[in-house]
Amino acid sequence: MELRHLRYFSALAETLNFTRAAEKNHVTQSTLSHQIKQLEEELSVPLFERVGKRVLITEAGDSLLAQITPALKQIDLAVNALLTSPGTMTGCIRIGATYTFNTNLVPKYLATFLSKNPEMKIVSEELPQAEIIRKLEEDSLDLGIAYRPNEGHDLWFEPLFNEEMVLITGVNHPLAKRKRVRMIELNNMRMTLLPKIFNTRQQLDECFRACGAEPQIVVEMNAISPMLELVRQTDLVAIVGETALDSAKGLSAVALENPTPIRTPGVLWKKGGRENAAVNEFAAMIRRSVALREGDG
Repeated sequence: MELRHLRYFSALAETLNFTRAAEKNHVTQSTLSHQIKQLEEELSVPLFERVGKRVLITEAGDSLLAQITPALKQIDLAVNALLTSPGTMTGCIRIGATYTFNTNLVPKYLATFLSKNPEMKIVSEELPQAEIIRKLEEDSLDLGIAYRPNEGHDLWFEPLFNEEMVLITGVNHPLAKRKRVRMIELNNMRMTLLPKIFNTRQQLDECFRACGAEPQIVVEMNAISPMLELVRQTDLVAIVGETALDSAKGLSAVALENPTPIRTPGVLWKKGGRENAAVNEFAAMIRRSVALREGDG
């Protein structure tokens, strides 16, 4: 009995069709049929029954398939490991990122990581911060890219940089040409902001209360891109982090002060969940990318 006999048998057990099984193994139908017959003769048991044009697996065939399937998978993994370039990682990373970072930074991080680790599979979700925290705690995410969370969680936060939030206006808005705007000047200002479930909105509401401003929140939207597009087309203004600005065309970004809203983006891990080498490498790549960007700045 040779390995090819078992691969032919597995293919036929999966397809129950000699033609498709032969195509899967890149051999002729007669070759596959002959190899299956050899295997049955060596084992002294029929593995398949031919009922007219139908192929049925026998009880002995079912038993053999259950025993060899894990072994064949292990062999394939070993062969793939040998064929993979040294230093190239395999496996899957599950990432959750807030809307702000999923617009610009995450695609750049993924492109850099995949260029060095083409065998990796990445599942990236765009989620609110609260959902990222929940999924990390229940182990359905490996890594989060978000802002510093509030207390009351079992997560470890690694800060990356501090980011000032800016006022976004259309180019023809009265505040568009200003270098700086005090938060109190946003009193009664028509605005579009994230809903109150977002940490960013909660922090902005605190800034408004601190300076005594009460803006008119005309539209609440749970995504940054349509919010910015709405600002382009109306007299509304918005407040977002600078990293969320994918395209400044038709928009003006104005610094805010008294107080200046500042957020701290970073990487979120579950405590004790840093054993995955691929996840550690992805986080290290984010650190390097941020350090290069800060150095260029």
